[in-house]
Amino acid sequence: MQNITTTIKKFFYLWSRSQVPVKKPIKISRIDNLIIFLVCVLISIISSYKLLLISPLNIQDIFSWLLTFTEILISSGVLILVSKKENPTISSRQIFLIITLLLAVQVAKLTLASTISPLSMIIPPALIISQGMGSITALAWVSIASFSWPDPAVAANNNLFFILLVCSSVVSLIGGRIRNRAQLLQLSIFLPIGSFLSQWILMGKDKIFFINNQDFVLTNGDIFSDSLLLAIIMLFTILFIPIFESIFGLLTKARLLELADKEKPLIRRLSLEAPGTFEHTLLICGLAEEATRMIGGDIDLIKTGALYHDVGKLHAPNWFIENQDGSKNPHDELDDPIKSAEVLQAHVDEGLKFARKNRLPKQIANFIPEHQGTLKMGYFFQKAKEKNIDINEYYFRYKGPIPQSKETAILMLADGCEAALRAMDINASDKEALETISNIIYSRKKDGQLDDSNLSKGEIFLIKRSFLNVWKRIRHRRIQYPTSKNNTFS
Repeated sequence: MQNITTTIKKFFYLWSRSQVPVKKPIKISRIDNLIIFLVCVLISIISSYKLLLISPLNIQDIFSWLLTFTEILISSGVLILVSKKENPTISSRQIFLIITLLLAVQVAKLTLASTISPLSMIIPPALIISQGMGSITALAWVSIASFSWPDPAVAANNNLFFILLVCSSVVSLIGGRIRNRAQLLQLSIFLPIGSFLSQWILMGKDKIFFINNQDFVLTNGDIFSDSLLLAIIMLFTILFIPIFESIFGLLTKARLLELADKEKPLIRRLSLEAPGTFEHTLLICGLAEEATRMIGGDIDLIKTGALYHDVGKLHAPNWFIENQDGSKNPHDELDDPIKSAEVLQAHVDEGLKFARKNRLPKQIANFIPEHQGTLKMGYFFQKAKEKNIDINEYYFRYKGPIPQSKETAILMLADGCEAALRAMDINASDKEALETISNIIYSRKKDGQLDDSNLSKGEIFLIKRSFLNVWKRIRHRRIQYPTSKNNTFS
């Protein structure tokens, strides 16, 4: 019986591994790890040193300090692990931001606890973290920041602590889904009002002084001044979020939507100088967006990444078939498959240069090389073979890397399927279209292009169906209108 149970467990383990490949996190250098660890130690010291100021100091007090120190240090480590679990591609700068905000809050508790409400200290950083790194990381940060108080004597009372947890949790959950700055502004107004009403109900009307006190903005315990200060700090936080995005490489929903504006200079250039590539990009956006929605991926990320994935073709638009008018093909005049392959690779290299010049976030720039991965330039490789050129296949493959996320993998598949689906006969059946999609995806998978993408078999099935649905929408027929002398018809 035990052997049967072990066999079943092994079967389910292998099945789960086959469905969801293990995602490789980004490696962080030893120096960065050391700096992060030292900051965590500093947080632990600040959060526990007051336990050593008791006089006289006995063994029990030392043991209590050591326990608190270890607890905070472990909590900081758990916070980092949670952030890595939610964002496998999180960078050392972003981890440093998380723990630095925790350090700043612990210092603020020691120096400003008598003048500033805990809501004003914990909620604004939670908004930054939820916007840039997700709701789960923000909730973990809020838990640690709320429960660890360096000076227990000034800890929040039970009602205020409950309001703090509720408000900060709401910010963490909603902040990760907010898609524009206007919604952030609404949150900065309605949340302080909600905290004001909650404190008024749970803590009593006697704590409202309005403007009777000359220093009401910095009067801890006055419900009105606490809520007003929270609103002011949140407004300043919203103003500084773009700075955090730039310094720490955060990619918020609002930032993605701003980059997806088709009036952005780089996108506008693409539409004017490489119109064929631009139309190809819009079609790929439709395929990729539908597939990402189907598997529950980041729609805003792939929509924006798809718009920029081929900007490198701006360096030589007429060298790509979609931008040619049919009169001549520069590749035919060049008549050198190796140099033609170099031109194709150049659209990736030049795209990365455009990304750096226009300061595109790394997550968007990743779409440029990863949508091609290490695919073989089959057409020119075949041309080289026809010319009896003895050359390694390596020179006819893109430099990569292969897709490192679900979104970049979906874009690769959409890029491969778009041309094939558009070239199909309008009378083709759904079965024929699905077979074409399946063959393209299978070839990418067999070539190892999806190995690091973390796409499961079930998700690949959904991607196929979504591509088919989009194809069915865009292959509609048009009525052949009759012509007349004055061409007036409707």
